[in-house]
Amino acid sequence: MKKVAVVMGSKSDLEVVEKCIHILKEFQIDFEIHILSAHRTPEEVKTLATHAIENNFGVIIAAAGKSAHLAGVIASLTTLPVIAIPIKTSDLGGMDSLLSSVQMPSGIPVACVAINGAENAGLLAIEMLAIHNEVLSEKLKQKRKDNAQKILNDNKEINLKYKEQ
Repeated sequence: MKKVAVVMGSKSDLEVVEKCIHILKEFQIDFEIHILSAHRTPEEVKTLATHAIENNFGVIIAAAGKSAHLAGVIASLTTLPVIAIPIKTSDLGGMDSLLSSVQMPSGIPVACVAINGAENAGLLAIEMLAIHNEVLSEKLKQKRKDNAQKILNDNKEINLKYKEQ
């Protein structure tokens, strides 16, 4: 199975990115994690992106804040799907990151999840890998069933709690 590359612009993004890592581990997806900056380490970003296919990656997830160009730069250097995680910032609450991630020019697509939406980035990457992997597809279906059951259990619990009062 293909691997997932998870790249963050700085170490301060790790707290958010860990939610992505957790979901990849839950689904037993091989991944690599890197701290690389589109602006401060452009040559290393270029190397990762241009060699991603030969290094057996199937999807790249890029998390960055402020002028979040990391996902776009990576997408410009590979034909693999790239998923952006815009990181919440103290300046503009993450809107700067979100807009930098989604406002891509025609011809260079980047998928984008919500601000700090790392878990969904991981799930979206898994969905992409599951297109040609029935076992992974079944695991995703089970995860959704489990999530639905949790909500139904919570609903039952809260109804019982307030019915008794």
